[in-house]
Amino acid sequence: MNKWVIFSAAGLLLAGCAQTIAESRVRSAFVDAGLSDTQSACMAERMVDRLTIDQLRKLEGLKPRAGEPRRPETMSGYLARVRRVGDAEVIAVTTTSAALCAAGLADEARPR
Repeated sequence: MNKWVIFSAAGLLLAGCAQTIAESRVRSAFVDAGLSDTQSACMAERMVDRLTIDQLRKLEGLKPRAGEPRRPETMSGYLARVRRVGDAEVIAVTTTSAALCAAGLADEARPR
């Protein structure tokens, strides 16, 4: 078998594993931030397809400021934290993902 075919197949397999790991880490970060399991899973699935690993790390590293509760009480509280990353694409993707997932429209909005 051609070695390039093997390398290509291995590359695709590794890319799929990396995406699964990234989605799992993002989902866990959302749960740790106080979002429900369902909301976290929905948002993570959408966001790993739309953001870079560096952008996802920005979200994963969000910490409360002094005086803020560890877990935001509302989605708007979480989105206020997201705005602090200063990345317009991260803010837009997070906001739209939160809205579509909350409304149950995330699957309908997925490109086919």
